[in-house]
Amino acid sequence: MNKGKRYFHTAEIALWIAFVLLGLSPVAAPVLCYEKAVVDRTGARVCLPPAIERIIVTCYGGASHEIALLGGADKIVAQPSVEKFPQFLKIYQGLANLPDAGSFNNINLEQIMSLSPDIVFASVTSTQGNRRIRELGIPVAVVGTGRTDIDSLLKEFHMVGQILGTEKQAADLVCYWEKKLSQIHERTASIPGLKKKKVFYTSSGTHFGTDGSLSWGHHFIEASGGINVAKDLNHGGGVTPEQLLVWNPDVIISSTNKSNGASADDIQNNPKFRNVKAVTNNAIYPCPIGTFWWDRPSPEAILGILWLAGTLYPDAMKGIDIQAETMLFYSRFYHYKLTEKEYNAFFKKSGQAKRK
Repeated sequence: MNKGKRYFHTAEIALWIAFVLLGLSPVAAPVLCYEKAVVDRTGARVCLPPAIERIIVTCYGGASHEIALLGGADKIVAQPSVEKFPQFLKIYQGLANLPDAGSFNNINLEQIMSLSPDIVFASVTSTQGNRRIRELGIPVAVVGTGRTDIDSLLKEFHMVGQILGTEKQAADLVCYWEKKLSQIHERTASIPGLKKKKVFYTSSGTHFGTDGSLSWGHHFIEASGGINVAKDLNHGGGVTPEQLLVWNPDVIISSTNKSNGASADDIQNNPKFRNVKAVTNNAIYPCPIGTFWWDRPSPEAILGILWLAGTLYPDAMKGIDIQAETMLFYSRFYHYKLTEKEYNAFFKKSGQAKRK
């Protein structure tokens, strides 16, 4: 940021803080529209300043991971903590001790203004908080944070690349996804319907719940060639033991998000689930954790889809080594040489043995 712009922001910040302290409601500052603009997750046109040097993230859900992988790690000046992802912080050590200006609708406007961001990345679910940031005259790029499908996620990668000026890197990432998705489809499409694996996915939450057809867990399963037994639940929700027995899935995938209401051990040891096919056959698999949960949307989620396809259909996916793919991905996109010990830790964290 040049000196003149910095002086302008300092004066502007002081004025806005004065309004806040006095309990007044200032008129929204206009977002100046320059030549460059992008379309965000909501379909809104986001006008961008001439240069993006300072970014604030006000959501979880892999937004910081997208920005970092696509070349913007050193531009992030505030974000919710990512300390639960040690591998991510090994690669991007500068993100370890950044301030937190709040998340979703619980944001600190005074702190956001004091950090003089050029743009804020925010969640599609936090409409109130996003509106308040826009009223400060700051551009807001809305991302999916779990409320997304694969096509929308790939468009999001392109959007982030446009914002950061790293369109080529974003195109390379999307190309990799498309190639691997096609590979999975080619290998699993010929599996007869009766032999398709029925999958139950335990999503994060305080209760025993799952993802329906409008949530990422559904797309995670479908892209891997499986059948989501909960697809008719739309956004998902709580599931009773009786309903799980009716669905009788062949495989259960347990989210390793700490807020998950049912770990793999919880399910395996619960007598109410003992007659479920996946429990009887010991086919309960905690999802690995790399720089992010492999069962949630992020640039690395394609590795989770490959892992799940190999878990469901080891014969069809024979010859595709998930360890080799993971190491290739890290080298190509993170420019980081992943060790075998680090790779194995992705599975140890989730409580399972590594799979090739």
